Amino acid sequence: MKPQHVLPLAIFVTIVVAFGASFHLNLNPEETPFAIKDRSMPAFDLPPALDGTPGLASKDLQGHVAIVNFFASWCAPCREEHPVLLTLEKRTGVPLYGIAYKDQRPALAKWLGGEGNPFRAIGFDENGRTFIDWGLSGVPETFVVDGRGRVVWRFQGALNEAVLDKGLMPFLKKVKGGGAS
Repeated sequence: MKPQHVLPLAIFVTIVVAFGASFHLNLNPEETPFAIKDRSMPAFDLPPALDGTPGLASKDLQGHVAIVNFFASWCAPCREEHPVLLTLEKRTGVPLYGIAYKDQRPALAKWLGGEGNPFRAIGFDENGRTFIDWGLSGVPETFVVDGRGRVVWRFQGALNEAVLDKGLMPFLKKVKGGGAS
């Protein structure tokens, strides 16, 4: 084999091995480590995303279990998960709060006005600072905050019925029943 063929072959083999190994790892996004897991949520105080509605601050999430969803009207997966969010509080009994990431208020108002607003309150993260402080990699992402203000669960991507049934619902039962609320 010629020396100029060794490097491309080595790179190819490395990629194949890494790809193959990933199938044997548990890459469940619910179990992906994140920087603020089991820590107090970052402090924030965001203005309202919609006229005539409340904004959202970290103090609003203290003293009870809460679900926080980062989303945007321009985000296709956010639109995909929206029907799930519309029923989430009814199914879980846990209040749902939203943080609109780098959105436009008119687009947000039009979307939520037409599709329904599942959130008790929505903070407007216009500059993305709260997104960064929470360690997000994209939208949508959903978090559970326990009654002490600690971030105890995260899901990256669009929520769906399978995630609710196999991930979020069992976790919330444990959090609400385990004294962490």
